[in-house]
Order: sequence, then C-alpha cells, then structure tokens
Amino acid sequence: MTCAELLIRLLHETYGVRALFGIPGVHTVELYRGLEGSDVQHVTPRHEQGAGFMADGYARASGQPGVCLIITGPGMTNMATAMGQALADSIPMLVISSVNRRDTLGLGQGRLHELPSQQQMISGVARFSHTLLDANTLPEVLARAFAVFNGARPGPVHIEIPIDLFNAPVNVPVSWPAPRLYRAAPDPEGLAEAARLLKAAKQPLVLLGGGCVASPEVARALVEKLDAPTVTTINAKGLLGRDHPLDLGANAALPAVRELAANADVIMAVGTELGETDYDVVFDGGFHLNGTLIRIDLDPEQLVRNQRVTLGLVGDAGLSLELLLGHFSEPLQRDGKVRTAAVLSALNLPNDPAFSDFVPLYAMLAEHLPEAILVGDSTAPVYAGNHLVSQPAPRRYFNASTGYGTLGYGLPAALGAQLARADLPVVALVGDGGVMFTLSEIATAVEERLPVVIVLWHNAGYEEIRRYMDANGVARLGVDIQAPNFLTLAEGFGCPGVLVESPAELARALANREATGPLLIEIDAAAWQKNLMSPGDNNEE
Repeated sequence: MTCAELLIRLLHETYGVRALFGIPGVHTVELYRGLEGSDVQHVTPRHEQGAGFMADGYARASGQPGVCLIITGPGMTNMATAMGQALADSIPMLVISSVNRRDTLGLGQGRLHELPSQQQMISGVARFSHTLLDANTLPEVLARAFAVFNGARPGPVHIEIPIDLFNAPVNVPVSWPAPRLYRAAPDPEGLAEAARLLKAAKQPLVLLGGGCVASPEVARALVEKLDAPTVTTINAKGLLGRDHPLDLGANAALPAVRELAANADVIMAVGTELGETDYDVVFDGGFHLNGTLIRIDLDPEQLVRNQRVTLGLVGDAGLSLELLLGHFSEPLQRDGKVRTAAVLSALNLPNDPAFSDFVPLYAMLAEHLPEAILVGDSTAPVYAGNHLVSQPAPRRYFNASTGYGTLGYGLPAALGAQLARADLPVVALVGDGGVMFTLSEIATAVEERLPVVIVLWHNAGYEEIRRYMDANGVARLGVDIQAPNFLTLAEGFGCPGVLVESPAELARALANREATGPLLIEIDAAAWQKNLMSPGDNNEE
C-alpha cells in the first residue's frame, strides 16, 4: 500500500470521514488513486476557498471535521482565508495538501507551485502545520490532528505531504483504531467555588458561546436551575431551544442587555471568547462586566482575555456544565424569566427600524422552512438575523459576520451544511456584493443536486461600507459596484431563479420550490422596502 492509499483508508475507516472537498491538480492525482472504489464522497468546488468554506459549513452543521485535499502553492494560498475564518470560530477542519519534493524544499529553484515555505505561511491560520517526512509516521500525525479536534480547542490543522511520498510504500498497520479521548474536566475545588458563587448571586447572568453547542440539554438544564437570563451568542443560537424564556439571544451589544450585564453581580461565561463580534458589534467598547466573572473554557489562555476574570476553570464546556449541574439539587428563584422578558420588551426587536425590513423575511422562512439551517455571509439580512432569529436547536444558524468576517462564505458553507445534513433544508443568506466572491459554487450545487435555497439580498453594492463612509464623511468610492444579471447567471449554471419584491412573493417562491436542486431567490431590496411601506402588500396572501 502507498502512503496516498493509506491516507484515504485511515480517514475513512479509522476516523469516519464521509466527504472530501478538493480540486485535483497534477501534484495530488495520486491521492485520487486512493479514493477510487472507496465510500468517501469527493466534492469538487470551483475554487479552493470554496472548498474550505464547504468544509467549514460541513463541520458546523455536523460536528465532524471537514476535510480538504488541496494542491501545493496557489491551492494553499486560496485556502488561507477559509482557514482564517475556521480558526477564528474554532471550527475543526483538516487540510491535507501536497508540497514539493523533499529534496527541493526551501531551495527556491522555481519548481511548479513552489513557495519559500508553505508550512510557515499557513501556520498562522492553523492549530498546527506539519510536513510529513516519513510515510510511516502518517498514522501518528493524523492521530495528532484528530486529538486537536476531539480533545483541545478545535480549529484547522494542516498536513502537507511531499509529492515524492505519495507513492512511497508503507508498513501497513494491522489496525490503527482511533484513540478514545476523554474530555478535560475542571478542577473539583474550583467547580465547588463556582457553584457557591452562583448560589449566592442575586442577579446572575449566563453567557453561552459556540463551545457549548454539543451539549444543549445540560446547558438548558443548568440555566433553568440557575433561573438566570442568558446570552446565547451567534454561534450558540438554538442552544436553549426556540424562544426559551431565559434566552436573551445574541443581543449583548444592545443597550438593555448591556445594562443587565453591567448590573449582574455574578456572571458565568462558558465556551465564549467574549470577543467584540459577539458582545460589541457597535465597536464602542461599551460592554462591561462589573460583577464576579466565572469563566469556563477548554483553552486556559482564553480565560484571561477581553474581561477581568475572578474564577477561571479549564475544561470542556459540556462536561463542565454537567458537573456543575450536580451542585444544584433544587432550582433557584431569582426572577430570571421576568428579568429576561423585561429586557426583551425594552429591546422591542421586531419594531426596531434597524431590523424591521427583515422581520417579514425571517417570518416567511420560519413559516415555510421551520427546521432550516440558516447559513449567512456578511450581509444586511444576516446582521439583522443575528438579533432576530431564534432556532429550535444548535448548529442551525451560523455565518461569517463573527470573528474573521470574510466575504464569500455563505454560499459554499451552505453547500457543506447541506452535504452534512441531507435531512434538513438549508438556506444561504447572501448579498449581491459578497456572493460575487464565490458565485461559481452554484455550479457545485447543481452538479451535486443540493437543494439549497439561495436568498440573495440585492441592494446594489456594499451597503454596510457605504454607511460607514457616510458616517465618517468619506466620499463613496468603490462601493457602488456594477452587478450582473443574477437570474441569467444562475440559469447558465442550470439553477432556476426568481426575482421577488415583497414578502408575499417570497412566500410563493418558497412554497413552490422543487427540492431537487438549488433555487436562487433574488430580493430587490429597494422594491422590498418600498412594498413594506404599502399596507396593500402586507395584506397579500
């Protein structure tokens, strides 16, 4: 067996990988010999960045690492942006690439796809990057990668294999079972102290981040025992279930939630960075925690970032919540539901002018696709949805407006989510500016017959940047960009499309869709906003 054949065998048989994302190149063709006849699905995106975003969406929707096969040099530079987004949001992604022959590395001989140091370049967007120098060490290196995914703070891992090793014979292990890795538990004494502080609290607050998504039941049970208002970040949406009476949603940047947070005497933050794209999206530094802060995180360094911590516990979020729950035999009574309802009433999100254009959009999606996974780019409907949307379960709402904040994410990530969860509908929420980064992935959706609904908000350029320019007295340059005819482009790819100008037309498009392949729904933003002001349209059925 060759190194390339062993790689595919280990990925599939040992680690249960079901799908790979990649574009074949002359440096990676030997990997495809290992794929022939296997049960692993290979998906060919139209750009390596698309491959990375698909793997990201696959991982977020399924909880399993997304895996990419990428060529040397330009393949990896194209992948770097997707890896940066995954690193920022702690998404498990395995990137396996080729690299030039071992005897040529670092020599600068002008070889095909050569970089001075591919590993050095990519290390900044990976948990680790490893160059395989001996084919027989492949099982150990893969085990390291999956140890990061299953036992540490996850993120992208890069393994590069010199092209002269693909055909190298290997000593085939009789078996290489995946190691059983148990989750890290917090210190019992620290856990008891955390429980004592929470029991004594008069106005507690809980902050739950994306690190908790694997443990919705225990998170919900503990929040209810604490009777504490709870912020669930963008990546934690659905953790408590839809419209839970203690859920403040991802609204930590809004005044009423900020006031509640500033007045809380004990705050417990679990599996969250406490970063600005979750707690300070207005970027004014106005989110303050003045009380006793308890933090639980798998990464010890994260415990001391962004806010002053009183008690830090290193441990897996789900296991920590489970062990902490054991300290509370009876539910506490702190008027949590009343406090939460008062804050939500003060927010009055459906009537907030900043979000009102999108209330009917999400109402139509909830009515026609109530179980859908909503995957977004950095675009106006997503910025509003971060505040408005409530989901029935975790892993049903994610986008690129957090952390790294890249454009072009929404469409390919939605395709990855659909491949991971064929049992659920998936909606890609994109804008006319951002979608142009990865519009070619419609071809992948058609080829794979993925029934993703692509909702394209067309507001004629980069609206968010236009507003920033206006607010800062900068002339509008580079933001009023020329858009193509999206329906014609979609048709050219073999994807049906429809233009809608009102909620009623959106409802008809959703009701009449054929779930046998992708559908592009282009919303004319100007017409939509105009029709919302017309009472006649709002009464349409």
